[in-house]
Amino acid sequence: MSELIIEGLRASVEGKEILKGVDLVVKSGEVAAVMGPNGSGKSTLSHVIAGRPGYEVTGGSVRIDDIEMLGLPTWKRAEAGLFLAMQYPTEVPGVALRDLLLASARTSDDPEEIEIRMQAEAERIGFDAKLLERPLNVDLSGGEKKRNETVQLGVLRPAFAILDELDSGLDVDALRVVSARIEQATEEDGLGVLAITHYSRLFDELHPDTVHVFADGRIQESGGPKLATELEETGYERWVRPVTAAKPSAGLPDDPFADPLA
Repeated sequence: MSELIIEGLRASVEGKEILKGVDLVVKSGEVAAVMGPNGSGKSTLSHVIAGRPGYEVTGGSVRIDDIEMLGLPTWKRAEAGLFLAMQYPTEVPGVALRDLLLASARTSDDPEEIEIRMQAEAERIGFDAKLLERPLNVDLSGGEKKRNETVQLGVLRPAFAILDELDSGLDVDALRVVSARIEQATEEDGLGVLAITHYSRLFDELHPDTVHVFADGRIQESGGPKLATELEETGYERWVRPVTAAKPSAGLPDDPFADPLA
């Protein structure tokens, strides 16, 4: 059994600290849900783990077992077993999905086996096999892009998948098919999943083992699957810092229209 271990992770963008000491462990075959409000740093967490440029890591560690990810280029992290399903998948003109998967597969994988997996995975989630020949994500709908990434996940069989708001852009039927396929991967291949989302509807098919409330750049509370339902009902207000109203600048005249009884 492998573990994705995040310890004391801190990161900044343009001098502003976004991640403020994140501690989290994801085990093989388990789904760890990270739920939180907009602007809390959830997507930053996924990008920093995957090695996207533009973030300054100022502390902590991200490991798969005893292999440190921080400092490795993105492709090395992928080679070690990381997969990122992006909230907004990137269009790559001129590169077909089939070519991407053949190039991304481990050197020990038989190309014929990769071809078989591609066809099987496309059929499994209702992804038109003709799209395997299309430039990556070009002119695809939001749902097709997410199915596209799910095909990649099924073919490449990583150790850990980070799902950055997988439910974004998916209708109910597509969400059910995609999340069910990922759930099957946890059972069949021992895939560990870090699922980042706002809403619990993702977990109708993809069943979380742990749920973590993420706000103000860190994990604020952790619990079982029922916590996701509670968050859907109550929201994140108790973990969000209230916005303090700005005080009037010194020297400004009194507001002549102010209510003296207010």
